[in-house]
Amino acid sequence: MEKKVENVIIIGSGPAGFTAAIYAARANLEPLMIEGYESGGQLMTTTEVENYPGFVDGIMGPELMTVMRKQAERFQTRFITKNVTKVDFSTKPFKVWVDQDLYEAKTVIICTGASAKYLGLESEKRLLGRGVSACATCDGAFFKDQEVCVVGGGDTAMEEANFLTRFAKHVHIIHRRNEFRASKIMVDRALKNPKISVIYNSELAEVVGEKGVTGIKVRNTETGDVSEMAMDGVFIAIGHKPNTDLFKDQIETNDVGYILTKGKSTYTSVSGVFAAGDVQDPIYRQAVSAAGSGCMAAIDAERWLESQEENH
Repeated sequence: MEKKVENVIIIGSGPAGFTAAIYAARANLEPLMIEGYESGGQLMTTTEVENYPGFVDGIMGPELMTVMRKQAERFQTRFITKNVTKVDFSTKPFKVWVDQDLYEAKTVIICTGASAKYLGLESEKRLLGRGVSACATCDGAFFKDQEVCVVGGGDTAMEEANFLTRFAKHVHIIHRRNEFRASKIMVDRALKNPKISVIYNSELAEVVGEKGVTGIKVRNTETGDVSEMAMDGVFIAIGHKPNTDLFKDQIETNDVGYILTKGKSTYTSVSGVFAAGDVQDPIYRQAVSAAGSGCMAAIDAERWLESQEENH
């Protein structure tokens, strides 16, 4: 039996992937989504999402992903809940492997997202979504008039700290060195803000709390001394890593690994392969912008397929 060549395979899920599936399915492309074991992406680790349009009272991250997935399913998207293990974009049709199983497609939409980098503390993991966050724009509003800290020393950390001063009573930046690697303008802005103070030469040793964050333990990197402080929220701002190891040498990325897309489109360096969401967006990193680019990728893929047919 000859193997079916899919019109479109979507790799990954999350808001970008599910939206791409909804649009591709409605365009009669019969998409196959290989959603991965961690279906739903970063939103599966957030609790309340209050900034996604259409949900007056907010919605839980996992619930939002479940609703989006069901919508994609309603339009006959097919799902494989496993991880893609290998791809080959050097010949057409494109080849996508899940362990030993090979799938072929005329177009591929990559929506594998990015993962926030964490410190790797047991307490940080345990209290994730309960006072520990890696996204100030997502969770800042929950910390009105509270004491919070931001861990990191780059532009992201400065940006998050400044943003948090809109809500928090005070923001402490915890940085392991005595000078920042962030750009001077970002550092100046943070240091000028009366609601921000910096704890230099220090690292987060432990997040304290049972059901939520009540404090932190901070270790001085020069003396090794550990001190404890009361704290309501902890924001980890040490960067993100795009989930693109799978596509190494297959597709153009920037030096950190984000997939490069052309102009305002979702076209990648390989004609017929598209990328949407956090895997190609180091700037906005929001569920709603990821969903928007998922829509764009599906439309780009549909038009690309039409142009191929016209050329034959």
